Amino acid sequence: MDSFAFLSQHTFLKVPPAGADTPFAVAGIAWDGAVTNRPGARFGPRAIREASHMFCDALHPHFDVSPIGVLGDAGDLPLPNTSLDGMRTAMQPLVAQLLKAHHMCWLGGDHSVTLGLLRAYREQLGRPLAVIHFDAHCDTWASHFDEPSGHGTWVCEAMTEGLVVDACFTQLGIRSSAAREEREYVLDRGGQVFTARQLRGLESPAQLSGVLDAIRQRLAEHGNPPVYLSLDIDCLDPAYAPGTGTPEPGGLTTNQVLTVLEELADLPFVGMDCVEVSPPYDHAELTSQAAAAFVWTYLSGRVAASA
Repeated sequence: MDSFAFLSQHTFLKVPPAGADTPFAVAGIAWDGAVTNRPGARFGPRAIREASHMFCDALHPHFDVSPIGVLGDAGDLPLPNTSLDGMRTAMQPLVAQLLKAHHMCWLGGDHSVTLGLLRAYREQLGRPLAVIHFDAHCDTWASHFDEPSGHGTWVCEAMTEGLVVDACFTQLGIRSSAAREEREYVLDRGGQVFTARQLRGLESPAQLSGVLDAIRQRLAEHGNPPVYLSLDIDCLDPAYAPGTGTPEPGGLTTNQVLTVLEELADLPFVGMDCVEVSPPYDHAELTSQAAAAFVWTYLSGRVAASA
């Protein structure tokens, strides 16, 4: 087996390494130094890549396209693993370089990586972003167990720093315990929240039309800013995603998430991350399979939209 054949066994969808002429790319951020419950998300990028290999020719059943041919894998970012500030400092030039060359999908890693990514996108685009945020947790806490930053503070920090358009910040699947100040922080800033309770039983495009229309309306009202997708795998009920650091019962189904991704594929997305996959707590690879399907669906939607 030659070196490329060996390498391809470890990339997303078995695609080649990302090159200068590759429109789309994935990269791993193997960091879990900010988790508050169960560690292991540093192994998420590897597990998501391995799970993606089941998609064979990667021809998506809804979009009828494949990202193979326009997608490369940039590997995992070489980052320190003992300091959150050190990690974010080290990732900035690496992320900036990749953003100049590719439409990126980032494989986490815990959710603290998203703040650094949004800073890089904000700098590159010269304007704040709209965000679609799938999560069980609001991630709006002002401190992280008495630390100033972590995987539960990035939304608050992003809004405070002006990285996002507050009114175009949409959260889906929120259901964890929190004080009113944190639970309704996004609402108080003018954004919108669709809790897991509000979404119960809504799976088809018709059933989710109110949510989809609300997202589109907010974007249109604010000039259709660039959209970033941040998908915490714990938005799913633990029945669908047991392999995560802070599982919360009563979550979304894979069908619900896929419907939203498929129906909003024409939005002006500029990138996405999929975070908090923790393989040590997974069962039958349910969590990594769901994560790989979400990233694959997002990429297929981008390819279809750009055709």
